Amino acid sequence: MTTRTMNVRIPEALYGQIEELARATARTKSFLAIEALKGYVESESWQVRDIRAGIAEADAGDFASPEEVAATFAKHGA
Repeated sequence: MTTRTMNVRIPEALYGQIEELARATARTKSFLAIEALKGYVESESWQVRDIRAGIAEADAGDFASPEEVAATFAKHGA
């Protein structure tokens, strides 16, 4: 796997927590940072996918009819 370097400034307290966790788990700070970033990116990426899909639908003219919108609002009590 090819890697790249990224420098990040973090609060001192967070750095201390990462050091403590690294010692407790016998992992490197880099490993913990990579795992944390992977988790964040995975959990947030759905938003980008959904936005892009919505834009593609709008560009294709795929909109809900006024009746479909009213039925959805009625279904959810709005």
